[in-house]
Amino acid sequence: MPATKNLCAQISLDLHQKISEAREAAGLTTAQYITELLTEYFKMKENGGNITMTNNTTRTLAFQISEELFQRIKAHLECESARLGRKVTQREFVLGVIEGALNMAEPMDVDEGYVGPCEAQPEGGDTQPQEEGAPAALSA
Repeated sequence: MPATKNLCAQISLDLHQKISEAREAAGLTTAQYITELLTEYFKMKENGGNITMTNNTTRTLAFQISEELFQRIKAHLECESARLGRKVTQREFVLGVIEGALNMAEPMDVDEGYVGPCEAQPEGGDTQPQEEGAPAALSA
């Protein structure tokens, strides 16, 4: 076990309450919880202020677009921000577009839950089961 040293600080009652609730929910001691918070903070600082997900629950999607499309998106974001009375980010916009397209393309089966694109059958379509490991036929 590494050597330890006590750290003591006066904080507001509101902040103390938030910390206590979060610590209890995490099932940690105060020392464990504060250690995790400070460790995450310094990792974030080392990463240029960006939060990194240690459990890989998010992925980065990056691509280049034309200047014309970028300007159209920028103008749209300005209009939406004015309409909504809050800043609409590029990330929020792109995620909304992607999720909307996927929701239209991937039907939901109310009784069974999510049906992915590979499991979805066209209405009235009789499809032959594919042999396991056999490549799918592509139509041009």
